[in-house]
Amino acid sequence: MKTVIVTGSTSGIGLGIAENFAINGFNVVLNGLGDEKEIEATRARLDTMGAGEVIFHGANMLEPEEISDLVKSAEKKFGAIDILVPNAGIQHVEKIEDFPPAKWDAIIGINLSSAFHLIRAAMPGMKERKFGRVISIASAHGLVASPYKSAYVAAKHGMLGLIKTVALEGAEFGITANAICPGYVETPLVSGQIADTAKARNMSEEDVVTEVILKAQPTKQFVQVGQIAALALYLSSEQAAQITGAALPMDGGWTAQ
Repeated sequence: MKTVIVTGSTSGIGLGIAENFAINGFNVVLNGLGDEKEIEATRARLDTMGAGEVIFHGANMLEPEEISDLVKSAEKKFGAIDILVPNAGIQHVEKIEDFPPAKWDAIIGINLSSAFHLIRAAMPGMKERKFGRVISIASAHGLVASPYKSAYVAAKHGMLGLIKTVALEGAEFGITANAICPGYVETPLVSGQIADTAKARNMSEEDVVTEVILKAQPTKQFVQVGQIAALALYLSSEQAAQITGAALPMDGGWTAQ
């Protein structure tokens, strides 16, 4: 039975990915922020979904020592870590000259550096067992830029460079590394942003979706969490063993333009 660590998995995309792995019989290590009781309820719910066991580790993604402990604790519990899904991320939108340095450091730390620390801690075990899957949740912003998102765009571009390097270093050890690059995804967080934007711009929520949020996506449809989760599960399989070092857009045609 294989084991997967999914960071930022107490809500949104990460939770959807964790659920899909749980349903398909993997041991799952959750990580993320939230109310303790709500996190425990989520863990318990996922624990009933499949044959594997679901645990939670509250490592702070800004603390390398805690990330290392996350990996060590999971290895001690399950014997091995087979799959990593670096997904944790935060966002801040502001023009460069007004961008708070602390926000820059936090976004780079959580969106990029935490993935490095997670991979660094798990790589020796993967090399020893000659198997591993690293599936980072990057973004269409790893492939193209948007104004006012300097730190996020820099972090996601950096993630693709990290993934390519991991792919090369792991190639002879049965380790693959790939990045999923979603466009705008239908999550509770985005739903809240739609309502806030509608009020701020005096627009209807429908117009915000079509004219602001999904303007860059030719399909004019949100990416669904389940679609990302399905791709992550496929990338973890033996059938995907020759896909490595890839940035895989799931963005409704955004980056095809």
